[in-house]
Amino acid sequence: MFRPLELFIGLRYTRAKRRNHFISFISLTSMLGIALGITALITVLSVMNGFQQELRGRILSMTAHATISRWSGLMDDWQAVQDQIAHHPEVVGGAPYIRGEAMLNHASLVSGALIQGILPQEERQVSDIGGKMIRGSLDDLRPGQFGIILGKALANALGVTVGDKVTVITPQANVTPAGVLPRLKRFDVVGLFEAGMYEYDRGLALINIADAGKLFQYPDGVVNGLRLKLRDLFQAPRLARELTNQLPDGYSARDWTQDHASFFRAVQIEKTAMFVILTLIVAVAAFNIVSALVMVVTDKRADIAILRTLGATPLSVMGIFIVQGITIGLVGTLLGLLGGVSLATHVDVVVPFIERVFGIKFLAPDVYLISDLPSQVQWGDVATIGLVAFGLATLATLYPAWRAARTQPAEALRYE
Repeated sequence: MFRPLELFIGLRYTRAKRRNHFISFISLTSMLGIALGITALITVLSVMNGFQQELRGRILSMTAHATISRWSGLMDDWQAVQDQIAHHPEVVGGAPYIRGEAMLNHASLVSGALIQGILPQEERQVSDIGGKMIRGSLDDLRPGQFGIILGKALANALGVTVGDKVTVITPQANVTPAGVLPRLKRFDVVGLFEAGMYEYDRGLALINIADAGKLFQYPDGVVNGLRLKLRDLFQAPRLARELTNQLPDGYSARDWTQDHASFFRAVQIEKTAMFVILTLIVAVAAFNIVSALVMVVTDKRADIAILRTLGATPLSVMGIFIVQGITIGLVGTLLGLLGGVSLATHVDVVVPFIERVFGIKFLAPDVYLISDLPSQVQWGDVATIGLVAFGLATLATLYPAWRAARTQPAEALRYE
């Protein structure tokens, strides 16, 4: 590191004295620029992390962490498979399902939907659909009564509510003397749910698994697969591979990251792009240090020449200005980290205050699924941002410091 002389003079140059107030002003603006850039970067990434967590929570509240199925498409021994995987320490619960596409009809309105047959008691172990009910209950799906639970948006599209009847039209056909006719079945609407995700609210309908077997003409006890809930959802890819290896040939396990790979990949790409764009703002502020130090070097040419005549080496002169640049970058980085973490952890207070003061709404509840700005500070992101910003600030000091080290005493003192 630098000797006390370089450290003392470098810190001395950072403060304003007599005729170099403007240079110190440039140093101050460089610090503030780095601080504001870091604050913006931490806040934006924290909000994006919050959105990602919120959307992941909503998706996983309706879908399973992992799904086990057979290559043939039907599973007639699901109880045995469920008993086998129930002993795995990372598996919290499992539930069978039957899934198929159908058309729903009410009066003159028709809409496509994904029909999912469930066992109400088992379903509570793998999803939070029971907590999303706004009318009725999962327990209303009793076998043989042909009840159906619709997403709120789907029910609105069909113009139905609890107590109405809908006709379910399946792709399978019945051969009758009158010709080939589609299979029709009347269901009673016994409940409505609202998941907060348009994909589910508009396109999902739930029925009892026994009724689903009759609707799609499955043999008794046959399902499409098992939906699993895991203790740690982030370990789902590894656990899916483990379960596949444990099960007999012909079975496969698929995790939630595969089912929603495109969505989460798009979110990650967007987060990376925002990091790069906002890092450029920090880079611009960091390289303002170059102009500040170049002005200092020009202003201090006589001082540099005197130091050289007193025996200071070019490396010592270079160290003086590196200390000054690093001081500016370090103070700006620390201020930015403090401001960014403080703002990111209080987004839920700051944003409503701005909305009240200016009478605006950033995320209107009638337009966006998420009307509040969620925020999640990830300390790994904070550390990366701090290191990148400080690294850029340090890099910006090298050229002015090298230029100062090349100052020739005779040339600098010629007109003094």
